[in-house]
Amino acid sequence: MSDKPSVLFVCVHNAGRSQMAAGWLRHLAGDAVEVRSAGSAPAETINPAAVEAMREVGIDITDQIPKLLEYDTVEASDVVITMGCGDVCPVFPGKRYEDWKLDDPAGKGVDAVRPIRDEIKARIEHLLADLLSRYR
Repeated sequence: MSDKPSVLFVCVHNAGRSQMAAGWLRHLAGDAVEVRSAGSAPAETINPAAVEAMREVGIDITDQIPKLLEYDTVEASDVVITMGCGDVCPVFPGKRYEDWKLDDPAGKGVDAVRPIRDEIKARIEHLLADLLSRYR
């Protein structure tokens, strides 16, 4: 374990849930946590409703680009949070895995994405408190 934990958020398109989770963790943790996100079948762009929902709470994720999940990225992460990506995520012994059951914001408007955003924030706050207690 290093003195700075790394967290990888994985969903299918890396365009909604995983990008919002990464945005929240970057926002709340600052530089205390290394944050990564990826998708098993990345979209071309981030979901505009996710971008708008995050903008409403002062978090800009417009500079993020959906990325393909790579073996090395999983291997280099301490915690892997999956969000509906099925069995495509490689499993490494000694890594912490969590599967967050969250609605997929794909094709939904910002009104439907706000509750997903807020649920992700609550989960991120819990995760961050746990990480900071373990890595300090």
